[in-house]
Parts: sequence; structure tokens; C-alpha cells
Amino acid sequence: MKLSTSFNALALASRALAAHIPRQSNDTGYSVQEPPLTTPWTYEVGTDPWPEYPRPLFQRPQWQSLNGIWRHQNYSSIQAVNSPPVGQTLQNAVMVPSCLESGLSGLQGEYMFYNWYSTSFTVPQSWTGDRVLLNFGAVDYEATVVVNGQEAGFNRGGYHAFSLDITELLTSGTNELLVFAHDPTDSDPFVIPIGKQTLRPSHIFYRPCSGIWQSVWIESAPANYVTELNLNADMDGKVSGAISTSTNTSTSVEMIFTLRGGSGGASTHGASTGDFSFTVESPALWSLDSPNLYDIEITVGQDKFKSYTGFRTVSRGVIDGIERPLLNGEFVFLFGTLDQGYWPDGLYVPPNYEAMVYDLKTLKQIGYNGLRKHIKVETDLFYKACDEMGLFLIQDMPSLRPLQERTLADCTVETIEPNAAQQAEFQRQLELLIQQHRNYPSILIWVIYNEGWGQITEPYYPEFALTDIVEGLDPSRLVIATSGWYDHGAGDFSDNHHYANPQCGSPFYSIQSSPYDPSRIGIQGEFGGIGQNTTIEHLWNVQEAINAINQTYEIDETRDAWNYRAHRLLGELEDQVEMYACSGGIWTQTTDVEGEVNGMLTYDRRVLRPDLAQWNADINALYDAAAARSNSSMRLL
Repeated sequence: MKLSTSFNALALASRALAAHIPRQSNDTGYSVQEPPLTTPWTYEVGTDPWPEYPRPLFQRPQWQSLNGIWRHQNYSSIQAVNSPPVGQTLQNAVMVPSCLESGLSGLQGEYMFYNWYSTSFTVPQSWTGDRVLLNFGAVDYEATVVVNGQEAGFNRGGYHAFSLDITELLTSGTNELLVFAHDPTDSDPFVIPIGKQTLRPSHIFYRPCSGIWQSVWIESAPANYVTELNLNADMDGKVSGAISTSTNTSTSVEMIFTLRGGSGGASTHGASTGDFSFTVESPALWSLDSPNLYDIEITVGQDKFKSYTGFRTVSRGVIDGIERPLLNGEFVFLFGTLDQGYWPDGLYVPPNYEAMVYDLKTLKQIGYNGLRKHIKVETDLFYKACDEMGLFLIQDMPSLRPLQERTLADCTVETIEPNAAQQAEFQRQLELLIQQHRNYPSILIWVIYNEGWGQITEPYYPEFALTDIVEGLDPSRLVIATSGWYDHGAGDFSDNHHYANPQCGSPFYSIQSSPYDPSRIGIQGEFGGIGQNTTIEHLWNVQEAINAINQTYEIDETRDAWNYRAHRLLGELEDQVEMYACSGGIWTQTTDVEGEVNGMLTYDRRVLRPDLAQWNADINALYDAAAARSNSSMRLL
């Protein structure tokens, strides 16, 4: 296999350096714990991780990162939450943010159900008189926050951000921050959104991620500050949305739009808090080929912050009798990878920003124009990178406890499904996913259920009501109600999963997928998945994972054979684009993960499998075939 010179030079240089970097250690007692597999960035993390501003769509000028080395102690009972260790030195040094089960955390623990964290901070004197907000990107799964011995707030849900006004709890000197994280993962009796996390890793289900796994920071805000910004900009220049504030009083709003990297003046628009709508004349549109973004300076009363947006419209249309996804009124063939966002050293957490965007740049180089973010939610910086690079995103809701059964007292076996309260909590967290991510231009499609995982499959079929809720919260995007398997007709897509061969918008299907429904858009939500084993240097060195490698859908013994098989499968997909109603496909997957060896990259990101010339040609053939089907009459819906 031949790789491009530029890719090899970059990859080999960074990996050669990484191989000789010693393990991080300092007087805090923290050090990286050797994971079962490293990446080129494992020992480059240092003690000031993720220094970038964590929330690029809502960036206040005065902020302070609390990331770094905290103290941590694991407890044996949920009752530990009732006894905050105020003024105590906890047992271990821990990296924040990180997964407690990861090597980067400094712990690499197991069964991290009940955890106290502690750190301290000082508020800058220049913030005197302002409100001080404490922000968490995500804590898995429940977080109880204590500031200077007093409870500041509670949050449930491992994939969304939350903010607390801690002004009244602060002192003029050093402040103590304690966080209790409770993460049951898939222990009984919990049925919660966990994606692919499990306490019992096995092939396609992986080591869990507990605790504070996204950035923590404080920031200064005026007495009446913005609590939520909802903003959508379409291809006609219409900007609409809503702004909420802490006091819910009507306040003047000024927005200044400036094309990033462009010439010419800025466009200024006034509004007030609550719902707003106005038009920017002749905007440069955001697309996959030209991801134009507009930086926005927003002033709401005394609150000033920065954001950005992209002008684009996502819709459905009928072309020659076939339902198609449209971006800015044109059929765009969506071809990406199943992107699970796992790292051998950090699990849910990439070692740093460079590592995170390395995956995205690699996908662009291979020829993909997007990815399906598979039952995981990323940091805001990930979505920003996709916005800037022109990569589309299909964003999954993390699944409830998937594909598990329990044995009852009478020895009968039942499939674990959510009860009414658990289903209501799933809906609440789905709504938060939409509300917190609907401003990112790169997200084109929401996914509610994957392959029946946590899905109630008897009538009443909850995906119909959930689709209505998603469309109500965000009418600017399309919805895949069920990706694969139990499809009862909800949503915008007829989504087929089949390994290894595609069955995309075609007159043939297999028992695990529903037949193509011509009243909706045909997409191959997962296919490929062919694997190629590698040497132990590039494998997740856990025996149970190695034993599971042969569960991969297909194993090809050499990289040449792997590329040959990929060429044939991509050719089949091209046929289905030309002959039938295929509008997009998702190849499994971006990287290997634990016992899966079917990635574009190995799990350590050190080996790239695709023959780039071949893959570029095959993927371009898909785009060309789709373009040939889009030059006919079109009717918008």
C-alpha cells in the first residue's frame, strides 16, 4: 500500500517523537498510567490539559480554566455523597478532564461508581461585583457540586453541559470545590444513556468512562446574563432563534456578523431577548466544499460574548421520484464513517486537540465528507472543528442500556427495556442534546435510536412522539428515528444496516433490516466493517479483546486483501447509487476500538489501512454517480 508523502511525513515525524517522550510526572503525585495501548500523544498531555476555551459558540471574555491535577477518592457506597470531604486531602491525584478508567486519568480504575473530587481556585479581583459561573462540559453520570462546604447544585446525565451560579458561595481568598460523581454504567437496576460503555467489555462494547470527562471552568458575567442562545441561519440569510437571560427581563440585543477570513464590512442587527428574526443580505453559504463561517459579536445588555454561525439550509426534496437529502437546495451524497470517538489512552477523551483533529483530517484525506457520531456526544471543540473543516455530522443520541438481558427469580429471561420513568429521562436527555448542539452548522441529521438499543419495540412505538419532539425543538434538520433494525416508519430516513455488503435504497434487504421505504430517504446507516488484524504493537492488549477479534464481520488476512474487498464493496454501493435510491452511506469505522480491527486507522492511530489513491477514486465515483442522478427535475418538500 502506498500512502501520500505528506501523510507519511507528518505521521512518522510525530510518532517518532512520541516514542521517546518519557512518562509525565510531577510533584503533584500525578503520572499517566500505562494503558493497554498508547497513541503518539499519550505522554504529551502534561498537567494543563485542554487549555482551549471549551464553549466556542458562547465565549465570554473573562474566564479561567479549572482543568489540571485535582485530588480524587473512590468510595464503596452512594452514601458517601452525604459526607463531603470538606477540608480533607483526598487519596489520589487525578487528571481533569479524563475518564477515571483511562490511563490519562492517572488512576486507570475499575468499578468507579462513587467518587469524590477536590480542587481549589481563586476568583480574579477584577471580577468583583460580577456573577461567577461554574461550568462543566460533562460529568458521567450524576454530579453533586459543593463549594466551600455548601451544595451548589446537582446534575444528571453524562453527555451534556451544565452551569451553576456560585457567586453567593464564594470567599475573597481560596475556594474549595468538591464534586461527587456517581456512575452506575450498566449495573442493575439502572437503565440510563450509556452508548457503548459497559462494565463487562466484549467486542463491540467497551471500557466505561466515569467522572469529569470534559472541561471545567469559571467565568465572569453581569447580573443579568445570557443563559441560552438558540440561533439558526438559513441559505436565504434569515437568522432566527431566541435568547434567554437569568432574570427573564426584556433586554436589548446587538449582533455584529463578520465573514471569517473574508473582506468587506460587518453586518449589524438589533433585536431583544426572547424570540428574534432578521435577515443578513447575500450571505456566503456554509457547505461541505466551502464551509464559510460568520463570527458574531453579541451584546445583551451588559453581557458581551462571541459566537459564530454558518448560513445553510437542510431539507428534503424529490428528484425524479426519489426522496433526497438537500443541503442548500441541492442533493449532496453523504458519505462518512461510523465515528465512535474512543481512544486507548483516554477512552472518551482525546489526549489533546491535535489528536482529536488528526482523525478528522485523516477522514478528509481519504475522501469522506462527514461522519456519523455514533452514540456518543463530543466536546464542543469537536463540533467547531467539523464546522471549520466542512464535515457533515449525523449525531446519535447515546443509547440506553443496549442488548442486555436479565434472569428473573423464576429463571425466565427478559430483555432489559426502560420503564416509564427511565423512558422519560431518556427523552429529557435527548431534548438537552438537541438544545445544546442545534447551533452547529455541521450537524445535519439527528438519530434517536440505534439498532433497537433501549428502544421499546411494541406499540406505542415511542420513536414517533420523540421524532415530533426533536422536530419541534429543531425544525432546521432531518431526523433518523431508528438507524437499522426496528423501523416502523417514523422520521425522514429509511436506514439499512448490513455487513459487509450495502443494501441502500435497494429492492433487497436482510432479516435484521427493514425493506426500503420509498416515502423516505434511503441511506446505508452502517456497512463495510471488514477487518484486518495487525500486530500486538497496534492492538488493545487485553486478552478478552484479542480473543474477540474473530467476531469482526469479516477478517481479511492482508492489507492488500482488505483494500481489494473495500474496493468491491464501494463498487456495490456505487451501483446502488446509479440504479436505485441510495442517498448516503456510513462505513464502519474511523478507527479500531478495543477488540474491533475494522478501522481506517488502528486504535493507536499509527497505521492507516486505506490505499489512498484507490479510496479517493472509489469515493469520488460515489459522488459522481450521485451528481449524475441530481441533474433532473426536483420538487422540494
